Amino acid sequence: MLEVQELTKTYDGQPLLRGITFSLQEGETLCLLGPSGSGKSTLLRIIAGIEEAESGRVLWSGVDLARVPVHRRGFGLMFQDYALFPHLNVAQNVAFGLRMQGLPRAEVEARVAEALKQVNLEKFASRRVTDLSGGEQQRVALARALAPRPRLLMLDEPLGALDRTLREQLLEELRHLLRTTRIPAIYVTHDQEEAFQLADRLLLLHEGRIEQAGTPDEVYTHPATPWVAAFLGQMNLTRGRVVKVEPLEVETSLGRFRASPAGGDVFRIGDEAVLLFRPEGARLEGADSEGVLIRGHVDDVVFRGGGYYLELRLPEGEVFSFHVNRAVSRGAKVGLVLPAENILAYREAR
Repeated sequence: MLEVQELTKTYDGQPLLRGITFSLQEGETLCLLGPSGSGKSTLLRIIAGIEEAESGRVLWSGVDLARVPVHRRGFGLMFQDYALFPHLNVAQNVAFGLRMQGLPRAEVEARVAEALKQVNLEKFASRRVTDLSGGEQQRVALARALAPRPRLLMLDEPLGALDRTLREQLLEELRHLLRTTRIPAIYVTHDQEEAFQLADRLLLLHEGRIEQAGTPDEVYTHPATPWVAAFLGQMNLTRGRVVKVEPLEVETSLGRFRASPAGGDVFRIGDEAVLLFRPEGARLEGADSEGVLIRGHVDDVVFRGGGYYLELRLPEGEVFSFHVNRAVSRGAKVGLVLPAENILAYREAR
């Protein structure tokens, strides 16, 4: 439905977007995930028509939108700051855009009622927006974006101003709403938990480029670059040199490890490589047990849901983090057995 082709944008002479290309399918929720300054919000504004790109195209069902103004694109927008009118009540805020379109009063009232029902605010229609909580105001903003029945919904950090509990609640409601209505959506966030919970597909942006695209499971399980791994909290990285290619083995300051090539990389003996030790799949053993690959002293251990988060200080001074299935004492010397598929190798040049 939506096609973005080779979008570029500069700011103060510096590249902000560098040839961004992707598509969005009917009923799909796409999350643009990345740190501040990676170009996420700028990309959203270009798609909406609020900003212009230096080059590239935005198409909807094959039609170039370059000459289509914002109000005729049929896209709904929702921002973090709500942008509600304090002198209007809930229903009037939701109706504002519909009235600007010149729709008949009866249709406006029907759409307002429909949108408020979608966000569970039917009983708040006559309430002043200044009397609402932050979460309720965010629901009003969402209802206002939904009321015109947009063909694409775009949300820019919409839950960033809310506390964690309320954010999780609204995120689940939004997920249910998008699945129910089948409205295609683009959701901008720097929070990977939000993105993983909501997205059908992720685009990870870094310095104006798409670093990786895929489902949340694909991106987390097989990060395409060391940057992706680190951004997703997988910080167990070390450098080494390839000493064998079939199977792949890399010699590092921590020892020699069998690894799986990541991101389609092809290695030759002597190549420099970066190894990622994924935190999942580690098995605790005694430090001198057979098959142990990593040894160290426990700096910290924290219970998290179905397991424990372990910080392990290695003899070389590095601190790696792993998820394990049982607790150990702080200061204990332990060993970890790691499956080869959870040790990923990247070419140093990446």
